[in-house]
Amino acid sequence: MRQLIGSIIIVLLLLLLYGGYQWYQGANFSDTKPDLQNGEVNIEELYDSNFEDRNVTEYNLKAEQVSWAINSDTTIEAWTYNGTVPGEPLRVKEGDVLKVNLQNDLDVPVTIHWHGLILPNVMDGVPDLTQEAVQPGETFTYEFIANHPGTYWYHSHQDSALQVDKGLYGSLVIEEKKSERNNENEEILILDEWSTDGERESVTNMPGMMMGSMSGDGEADTKQMYDTYTVNGKSGESIKPLIIKEGEKSLLRVINAGYQIHRLKFPENVAKVIAFDAAKTIDKNNQVNVIEIAPGERVDIEIENKFTEPWYIEDVSETGNGDQSNVRIPIVIDEKVDFNKVYQDKSGKNLKADVDGTSIGSEVLLFDKTPKNPDVDYTMDLNMGMQMGEGMVFQINNEVYPDTPPIEVVEGDIVKVTLTNNGRLNHPMHLHGHRFQVVSKNSQLYDEPMVKDLINVEPGETYEIYFKADNKGEWLFHCHDNNHADRGMITVVDYQSVYSPFVN
Repeated sequence: MRQLIGSIIIVLLLLLLYGGYQWYQGANFSDTKPDLQNGEVNIEELYDSNFEDRNVTEYNLKAEQVSWAINSDTTIEAWTYNGTVPGEPLRVKEGDVLKVNLQNDLDVPVTIHWHGLILPNVMDGVPDLTQEAVQPGETFTYEFIANHPGTYWYHSHQDSALQVDKGLYGSLVIEEKKSERNNENEEILILDEWSTDGERESVTNMPGMMMGSMSGDGEADTKQMYDTYTVNGKSGESIKPLIIKEGEKSLLRVINAGYQIHRLKFPENVAKVIAFDAAKTIDKNNQVNVIEIAPGERVDIEIENKFTEPWYIEDVSETGNGDQSNVRIPIVIDEKVDFNKVYQDKSGKNLKADVDGTSIGSEVLLFDKTPKNPDVDYTMDLNMGMQMGEGMVFQINNEVYPDTPPIEVVEGDIVKVTLTNNGRLNHPMHLHGHRFQVVSKNSQLYDEPMVKDLINVEPGETYEIYFKADNKGEWLFHCHDNNHADRGMITVVDYQSVYSPFVN
């Protein structure tokens, strides 16, 4: 009897083993991520599309190629959203839903990234990370709640070094529900650089790029690559004057869509910065003359026209191949303009900025005090080098994307990032899906920290920033000189509880 029971048990065990083997052979693991057993979820599952009882503002944007006149002498083939450079300006009220239907009529894939917005990961517009690129002839709908008022912009994140250069960008304003400001006028100014004398020069084959000529202002590459500088897609005398009556105030929303630093010069006692990167700045009634705007940054400026004759906002940055005298924005009191009577600004030609992206404290901070014991401490070494078969590359911690070490976080973590530029070019570093607090520069703590989503790190500089990991997803942290990002200067804030199905 014992022998019979033993034989039955052996047979049963063999059957179980055989059945398990057959299941293994027939199972399909190609669509299964091994670490799903650790509780990770698809980033698509984080998206809540229930927008009941909310107002919806809807736009249709078509990506298309047009011939665009930068001025009376120069026409270029541009890629646009809705046929203009910049693309159609978008506006939505705080708390409402923004719905944008993208139709791609180009012969290359495109996306839309909503620069600076805190939004669901799958709406972020990064191909092969948060979505598949929108192929020629296809459509995609972006839909999310516009929670944070301020100045933003949108642009393609597909091959962005080229596509943003060719004009695929536009402005986005989220209007505050209750605003204390009562400006008679509001204007949006988008600054950019263009290469109009043929195909732009590649950063990988510029003469002297690794030599001492790059030890100046960190702009050696952009000065060689671009020859024309524009405001709202126009240059020189084609720049449209702004009409502001004598004694009136106007809100200027200025966006740097290019890859070079711009410095705007105003007459004395005319301009005051009120926000950077959609974060209100501390009001000290401080009037400024020269304001620096790094690539990707947005700055809100309140100006008061104290003159009866025309005057200019001048871009006094060193523009390299371009004609600096043509980067001027006329301010007039009415449409009858006599530019023979232009107000002569006597405040000097000081090119040094009074205000930049870290020099004015933010009104509302993420952290009242600098966190003492961050959960994640990440050192980001920004550098450049040469790679066999690739030429010049731009590195984070001696690696190029996708091999750069990610910033691994768990939801709720307090994250410290120390950014040091050990290279010779400027790197405006932009974090998607979050805002961070800049607490120190070159080991000197700020008395009045700033809240940003982009910080320009110049050669030799070190910044310490903090943010809270409170928006699950897979988020880029990259240089917004997209020529540098295209050559490797990208990493990812990787939430350990989620994964992306779009990663190749």
